[in-house]
This record gives sequence, structure tokens and C-alpha cells, in this order.
Amino acid sequence: MMAHSASRGTHGAEVRVLADPAALTRAAADLFVTEARAAIDARGRFAVALSGGSTPRALYGLLATEAALRDAIAWDRVHLFWGDERHVPPEHEQSNYRMVREALLDRVRIAPENVHRIAGETSDADAAAQAYQAELRAFFGLAEGDSPRLDLVLLGLGADAHTASLFPGAARTLERRDLVVAHWVESAKAYRVSLTAPVLNAARTIAFIVSGADKAQAVQQVVDGARDPLRYPAQLIEPADGRLVWLLDRAASSLLPPRA
Repeated sequence: MMAHSASRGTHGAEVRVLADPAALTRAAADLFVTEARAAIDARGRFAVALSGGSTPRALYGLLATEAALRDAIAWDRVHLFWGDERHVPPEHEQSNYRMVREALLDRVRIAPENVHRIAGETSDADAAAQAYQAELRAFFGLAEGDSPRLDLVLLGLGADAHTASLFPGAARTLERRDLVVAHWVESAKAYRVSLTAPVLNAARTIAFIVSGADKAQAVQQVVDGARDPLRYPAQLIEPADGRLVWLLDRAASSLLPPRA
């Protein structure tokens, strides 16, 4: 049995605790396939925003290499977006796009026009953010003030409780007007481009995928702690009309109270 508990956090999320990182990756892959098939059956396409990091990389690798998972998805109907990107070229070792390309895109049949990456190589990070916002508006046919309705958003969690590139103390983390923002991240000494909280919250399903004891304190604070989103930005993720799921391995969940 993969999960040893499933419950709801203080802030209304569905919390699933998996035995280990391998079980966590398997649960995330099953969720990805389920959401993809449901979206394609209902609307003819699956629009997903991907996350960077080592835990999602394992997920993308499993989706690409296990035939039963790979063949369950109509990849020609999948549209890939990114929750955030570093201000680097697509071939750079820190590029989230490059990681996804190596783990997934080079191994599945997906049309280049279905891959909607953030142009991190653009010299002006604000211009990259504006260009990505324009692409979202065009793809989803948005009117002014509307947010895109992604089918699935995958998110990680930093030890400082950041998610996507919404960081503690950054004024633009609380941005509610733009769809995409660029801002300087002092801890990383670099610019980041990120979808904003309203865009993430408009998704049909949002899944945090978190592994490791170094994330346990952040998980506890975000899932069950007092609300302070400027300090713990992942608390901004509160879908009004969607499903929020936390997929955690035992180590990441170790500071949560026992769950029924």
C-alpha cells in the first residue's frame, strides 16, 4: 500500500503521506496521468505547469521511461508550461526547461509548439515575464483581468517555504494583477520569472510534491501553521475552485501532527 495516511490540513488541503521518495514519485506520476486523461477526455487537451527541482525530475523521468505511464497519455494533446524559470538560457545547467527537456521532452513525442517555455535568455527579465504573460493570454484566449485555467500545476517547496519563484519577503510575491512577474531573489543573487499566486490558484488541480527531512519544518508551517504568506509564500496557494493536494514522503511529513 503506497500511502500510509491521507487527511486534510488546517488550510483545507488534501495531505497524502507516502512511504519513501520512490513511492512519492509513483503517486505523483499516477496523479499526472489521471489528470491528463481526464482533461483530454473533457476538453481535448491537457495544460500543465511544471516545476523544477530534483523531486519533479524523478517524476518526469518515470513518466518518460515506464511504458505503461508514457503510453497512457496522448502526448500530442499535452501543453507544457512552466511555473517559474531562472534568468538563464535554455541550455544552462540551472534552467528548469533544460531539466525537463533532458528528463522528459527528449523521450516522448510532443510537438515543439506544445512546449511553452519561459524565455530565460531574454536580457531583461521583466521583458521575459511580459512575453510569457502575453503567451498565456493568447493560448487561453483571456480577457483583461482573467487568469488562465491550467488543468494541473506541479509545485515544489523550498526549506524557506517558497514555491515556484515566490520568495519570502519579496514584494512581488504578493502580486495580484499580473499573471507573470520577474524579481530579484537576493538569496539566489539572481532574477527569477514566476507565475503569480492568482494564476496558480486558478488551476483545476494543484499538487505540491515534497521530499526530505530538510523540508519538514516548511511543510509543517505551510500546512498547519499560522497564516503569514509574506514569510511563508506557499501559504498563498489556496485555490477557490480547485483541488489542492500535498504529496509528501515520510521525512517531509515528520513534523506534522498525527493524522486520522
